[in-house]
Amino acid sequence: MSGKRKRVVLTIKDKLDIIKKLEDGGSSKQLAVIYGIGETTVRDIRKNKEKIITYASSSDSTSLLAKRKSMKPSMYEELDKAMLEWFNQQRAKGNPVSGPICAKRAEFFFYALGMDGDFNPSAGWLTRFKQRHSIREINIRNERLNGDETAVEDFCNNFRDFIEQENLEPEQIYNADETGLFWKCLPSRTSVMKGKCTIPGHKSVEERVTIMCCANATGSHKLKLCIVGKAKKPRSFKSTDTLNLPVSYFSQKGAWMDLSIFRQWFDKIFVPQVREYLRSKGLQEKAVLLLDNSPTHPNENVLRSDDGQIFAKYLPPNVASLIQPLDQGVIATMKRNYRAGLLQKNLEEGNDLKSFWKKLTLLDALYEIAMAWNLVKPITISRAWKQILPTIEEKESMDFDDEDISVATVATILQHTKGLENVTTENIEKWLEVDSTEPGYEVLTDSEIIRRAQGQTDESSENEEEEIELIPEKHINHAAALQWTENLLDYLEQQGDMILPDRLVIRKLRATIRNKQKLTNSSQ
Repeated sequence: MSGKRKRVVLTIKDKLDIIKKLEDGGSSKQLAVIYGIGETTVRDIRKNKEKIITYASSSDSTSLLAKRKSMKPSMYEELDKAMLEWFNQQRAKGNPVSGPICAKRAEFFFYALGMDGDFNPSAGWLTRFKQRHSIREINIRNERLNGDETAVEDFCNNFRDFIEQENLEPEQIYNADETGLFWKCLPSRTSVMKGKCTIPGHKSVEERVTIMCCANATGSHKLKLCIVGKAKKPRSFKSTDTLNLPVSYFSQKGAWMDLSIFRQWFDKIFVPQVREYLRSKGLQEKAVLLLDNSPTHPNENVLRSDDGQIFAKYLPPNVASLIQPLDQGVIATMKRNYRAGLLQKNLEEGNDLKSFWKKLTLLDALYEIAMAWNLVKPITISRAWKQILPTIEEKESMDFDDEDISVATVATILQHTKGLENVTTENIEKWLEVDSTEPGYEVLTDSEIIRRAQGQTDESSENEEEEIELIPEKHINHAAALQWTENLLDYLEQQGDMILPDRLVIRKLRATIRNKQKLTNSSQ
């Protein structure tokens, strides 16, 4: 007769490991044996998967998650939610946070939430708040965090020691960063408003997406852009399969990055693509992803491959704004490429601005922004790492970088754009920088934090379905596609000014369609 099983209390980290193994096809029975727990416990962990991941994602400390064994809620649950949301935003912005500041803010939220009784934000309450959310440190020195040069030097020295200990090459060191993009914003003769394009005689509209760029320190591996839009299936996508887009597309009702999307991107896109790249270079399949403290970035414990070889590391909040590589001109270069590319495309197509504006769709914008990202050269990216990894910049110092889109370049294009010939240099600069400070995460006001803590849904969510594609998909068979390529080839042959590569591309496409048609016919 077997003895009674010893009671095992799992830590949050243990539960996360079990969730990972379940997602990879592990059985409840096997995991129960490995961890010395009952199968019922494993099934309960599977059932509470999202709750556990959300809790761990909002945690500030990997080491504390390895010790913490419960997700015991606060007796003031709404206040706790509001304070955590506020704290994460302050940390992301690099604002100073101290014990007294937290206490004062907690007292404000307590009464703003209309909670009953008396509340004393004592040192004991602050300690328990930190423990509940695995926050390492809250008593940050009372100074502007985003200007700490000493902290920059300390971090850079520590990071170089870290990569030496981990035996990492620059090709194995990555950075990812989000930004907002007003993709339908065009310059005006008067002024440019955030997210709006003012065209004479045309109604102002607002179109915004979140873009996340990711590349390694040498710039030799740029992952496909991650784009977050509002609609799951925008109208312009029609029958387009999102897997065939030049970007990785996700949807969220406010077009913001969130914890869930970031985790999906890390597990399903970042890890596999990094493995494939490193394998192709003959390098060990090991990498680190350097991130800032955005509220949408999960805890380091969540952002880790199954074998632990690909993982995330966070920049301290007091240095991120100063040295985060992609913020050192890389994202700005991509946006300038995008906007100059739009103007050039309009010029080449011979459209007036009003008709160009009407025809521009999100699908068009995704292809243009992917092209803009492709135009960012490796040297631009490697130079952005010069404070953290100065040896990379030295190796590339002999290269020349002539890709920057200047105001003068844009002004030259505008001189040939009907209706915008006299746009001032000042307005061009404003247009190029219109979304330079747009974060990739949603910044909430105090009122919005309170509504979210109380579980109230956003009003915008009621109209979310308006963005969904309502046009039925149209199936195009091989015969129809083949006929269109034949017609296009005939057209190109008749145009004396068409260059040979254009015709060769279409001929190759025609051959591909013919092969697919033969395979389909032979299988019937």
